[in-house]
Amino acid sequence: MKNQNLYKKKIKRYLDVILKEPFPYWFGAILLGILNVGLFAVSGEPWHITSHFVHCGAWIARALGVRPELWAFYGEKDNAEALAQGFLRDGGSIQNLGIIAGAMLAALLASQFRFRKIKSYKQVIGAVIGGFLMGYGARLAFGCNIGALFSGISSMSLHGWIFMASMLAGTYLGSRILIRFFLY
Repeated sequence: MKNQNLYKKKIKRYLDVILKEPFPYWFGAILLGILNVGLFAVSGEPWHITSHFVHCGAWIARALGVRPELWAFYGEKDNAEALAQGFLRDGGSIQNLGIIAGAMLAALLASQFRFRKIKSYKQVIGAVIGGFLMGYGARLAFGCNIGALFSGISSMSLHGWIFMASMLAGTYLGSRILIRFFLY
Protein backbone atom coordinates (compact mmCIF):
# COMPACT_ATOMS: atom_id res chain seq x y z
CA MET A 1 0.00 0.00 0.00
CA LYS A 2 2.86 2.36 0.87
CA ASN A 3 4.52 1.70 -2.50
CA GLN A 4 1.22 2.35 -4.29
CA ASN A 5 0.80 5.75 -2.60
CA LEU A 6 4.40 6.64 -3.40
CA TYR A 7 3.80 5.61 -7.03
CA LYS A 8 0.63 7.76 -7.22
CA LYS A 9 2.49 10.75 -5.77
CA LYS A 10 5.27 10.36 -8.34
CA ILE A 11 2.77 10.10 -11.21
CA LYS A 12 0.92 13.19 -9.93
CA ARG A 13 4.23 15.09 -9.68
CA TYR A 14 5.21 14.15 -13.26
CA LEU A 15 1.77 15.16 -14.56
CA ASP A 16 2.01 18.48 -12.72
CA VAL A 17 5.44 19.13 -14.24
CA ILE A 18 4.23 18.27 -17.74
CA LEU A 19 0.73 19.78 -17.64
CA LYS A 20 0.74 22.59 -15.08
CA GLU A 21 4.20 24.05 -14.67
CA PRO A 22 5.66 26.21 -17.44
CA PHE A 23 8.35 24.66 -19.59
CA PRO A 24 11.77 26.34 -19.55
CA TYR A 25 12.31 28.66 -22.51
CA TRP A 26 15.16 26.53 -23.86
CA PHE A 27 12.89 23.46 -23.95
CA GLY A 28 10.18 25.40 -25.79
CA ALA A 29 12.75 26.66 -28.31
CA ILE A 30 14.06 23.15 -28.98
CA LEU A 31 10.54 21.75 -29.28
CA LEU A 32 9.46 24.51 -31.68
CA GLY A 33 12.61 23.96 -33.76
CA ILE A 34 11.91 20.23 -34.03
CA LEU A 35 8.28 20.87 -34.94
CA ASN A 36 9.29 23.43 -37.59
CA VAL A 37 11.74 20.98 -39.16
CA GLY A 38 9.06 18.26 -39.09
CA LEU A 39 6.51 20.58 -40.69
CA PHE A 40 9.02 21.54 -43.39
CA ALA A 41 9.80 17.86 -44.07
CA VAL A 42 6.11 16.95 -44.38
CA SER A 43 4.70 19.98 -46.19
CA GLY A 44 7.73 21.44 -47.96
CA GLU A 45 6.99 24.86 -46.40
CA PRO A 46 8.24 26.58 -43.27
CA TRP A 47 5.80 27.51 -40.55
CA HIS A 48 3.69 30.57 -41.36
CA ILE A 49 0.43 31.81 -39.89
CA THR A 50 -0.82 35.21 -41.07
CA SER A 51 -1.48 34.24 -44.71
CA HIS A 52 -3.95 31.66 -43.52
CA PHE A 53 -5.73 34.27 -41.38
CA VAL A 54 -6.06 36.37 -44.54
CA HIS A 55 -7.63 33.38 -46.31
CA CYS A 56 -10.06 32.87 -43.41
CA GLY A 57 -11.06 36.53 -43.64
CA ALA A 58 -11.58 36.14 -47.38
CA TRP A 59 -13.75 33.04 -46.91
CA ILE A 60 -15.87 34.91 -44.37
CA ALA A 61 -16.08 37.91 -46.72
CA ARG A 62 -17.13 35.59 -49.55
CA ALA A 63 -19.89 34.13 -47.36
CA LEU A 64 -21.13 37.70 -46.78
CA GLY A 65 -21.31 38.40 -50.53
CA VAL A 66 -17.92 40.06 -51.11
CA ARG A 67 -15.83 38.84 -54.05
CA PRO A 68 -12.24 38.45 -52.75
CA GLU A 69 -11.17 36.65 -55.93
CA LEU A 70 -11.11 40.11 -57.54
CA TRP A 71 -8.56 41.43 -55.05
CA ALA A 72 -4.94 41.80 -56.22
CA PHE A 73 -3.76 39.46 -53.44
CA TYR A 74 -5.79 36.63 -54.94
CA GLY A 75 -4.44 37.37 -58.40
CA GLU A 76 -1.36 35.35 -57.40
CA LYS A 77 -1.61 31.66 -58.25
CA ASP A 78 -0.95 30.20 -54.76
CA ASN A 79 -3.37 32.59 -53.06
CA ALA A 80 -6.06 31.96 -55.69
CA GLU A 81 -5.70 28.20 -55.20
CA ALA A 82 -6.00 28.56 -51.41
CA LEU A 83 -9.14 30.66 -51.81
CA ALA A 84 -10.68 28.18 -54.24
CA GLN A 85 -9.90 25.13 -52.08
CA GLY A 86 -11.67 26.42 -49.01
CA PHE A 87 -11.08 26.14 -45.29
CA LEU A 88 -11.07 22.39 -44.78
CA ARG A 89 -8.48 21.79 -47.51
CA ASP A 90 -6.12 24.52 -46.28
CA GLY A 91 -3.61 22.83 -43.99
CA GLY A 92 -2.38 26.13 -42.55
CA SER A 93 -5.85 27.17 -41.44
CA ILE A 94 -6.40 23.81 -39.77
CA GLN A 95 -2.98 24.23 -38.19
CA ASN A 96 -4.00 27.68 -36.88
CA LEU A 97 -7.10 26.14 -35.31
CA GLY A 98 -4.87 23.54 -33.70
CA ILE A 99 -2.60 26.25 -32.28
CA ILE A 100 -5.58 28.09 -30.79
CA ALA A 101 -7.11 24.88 -29.40
CA GLY A 102 -3.73 23.75 -28.04
CA ALA A 103 -3.12 27.07 -26.31
CA MET A 104 -6.59 26.93 -24.78
CA LEU A 105 -6.09 23.33 -23.67
CA ALA A 106 -2.71 24.21 -22.13
CA ALA A 107 -4.29 27.11 -20.23
CA LEU A 108 -7.12 24.88 -19.03
CA LEU A 109 -4.78 22.09 -17.91
CA ALA A 110 -2.60 24.58 -16.03
CA SER A 111 -5.71 26.13 -14.41
CA GLN A 112 -4.80 29.47 -15.99
CA PHE A 113 -7.86 29.98 -18.20
CA ARG A 114 -10.16 32.68 -16.90
CA PHE A 115 -12.21 35.59 -18.06
CA ARG A 116 -11.08 38.88 -16.63
CA LYS A 117 -13.06 41.99 -15.93
CA ILE A 118 -12.39 44.89 -18.26
CA LYS A 119 -10.79 47.61 -16.17
CA SER A 120 -11.60 50.53 -18.45
CA TYR A 121 -12.66 51.40 -21.97
CA LYS A 122 -9.18 52.82 -22.48
CA GLN A 123 -7.94 49.25 -22.14
CA VAL A 124 -10.39 48.04 -24.81
CA ILE A 125 -9.46 50.86 -27.19
CA GLY A 126 -5.75 50.13 -26.66
CA ALA A 127 -6.30 46.41 -27.30
CA VAL A 128 -8.25 47.06 -30.51
CA ILE A 129 -5.70 49.57 -31.82
CA GLY A 130 -2.81 47.30 -30.84
CA GLY A 131 -4.41 44.26 -32.46
CA PHE A 132 -5.07 46.19 -35.66
CA LEU A 133 -1.50 47.51 -35.79
CA MET A 134 -0.04 44.06 -35.14
CA GLY A 135 -2.16 42.48 -37.87
CA TYR A 136 -1.42 45.27 -40.34
CA GLY A 137 2.29 45.15 -39.51
CA ALA A 138 2.40 41.38 -39.90
CA ARG A 139 0.90 41.57 -43.37
CA LEU A 140 3.09 44.54 -44.32
CA ALA A 141 6.19 42.58 -43.23
CA PHE A 142 4.95 39.44 -45.05
CA GLY A 143 4.73 37.56 -41.80
CA CYS A 144 4.51 37.66 -38.06
CA ASN A 145 6.99 36.53 -35.45
CA ILE A 146 6.51 32.95 -36.68
CA GLY A 147 6.75 33.30 -40.46
CA ALA A 148 9.06 36.31 -40.69
CA LEU A 149 11.18 35.82 -37.57
CA PHE A 150 11.23 32.17 -36.54
CA SER A 151 11.05 30.60 -39.99
CA GLY A 152 13.15 33.40 -41.51
CA ILE A 153 16.06 32.95 -39.11
CA SER A 154 15.86 29.15 -39.17
CA SER A 155 16.07 29.20 -42.98
CA MET A 156 19.15 31.48 -42.77
CA SER A 157 17.43 34.45 -44.38
CA LEU A 158 18.61 38.01 -43.72
CA HIS A 159 15.03 39.25 -43.52
CA GLY A 160 14.51 37.27 -40.29
CA TRP A 161 17.29 39.18 -38.55
CA ILE A 162 16.03 42.52 -39.87
CA PHE A 163 12.55 41.59 -38.67
CA MET A 164 13.95 40.74 -35.22
CA ALA A 165 15.70 44.10 -34.87
CA SER A 166 12.57 45.94 -35.99
CA MET A 167 10.37 43.86 -33.70
CA LEU A 168 12.57 44.60 -30.68
CA ALA A 169 12.53 48.33 -31.45
CA GLY A 170 8.74 48.25 -31.92
CA THR A 171 8.27 46.31 -28.70
CA TYR A 172 10.30 48.85 -26.77
CA LEU A 173 8.39 51.78 -28.27
CA GLY A 174 5.04 50.05 -27.82
CA SER A 175 5.72 49.26 -24.17
CA ARG A 176 6.67 52.90 -23.52
CA ILE A 177 3.39 54.05 -25.12
CA LEU A 178 1.43 51.42 -23.18
CA ILE A 179 2.91 52.49 -19.86
CA ARG A 180 2.48 56.18 -20.53
CA PHE A 181 -1.04 56.28 -21.95
CA PHE A 182 -2.88 53.10 -21.00
CA LEU A 183 -1.65 51.76 -17.67
CA TYR A 184 -1.49 54.88 -15.53
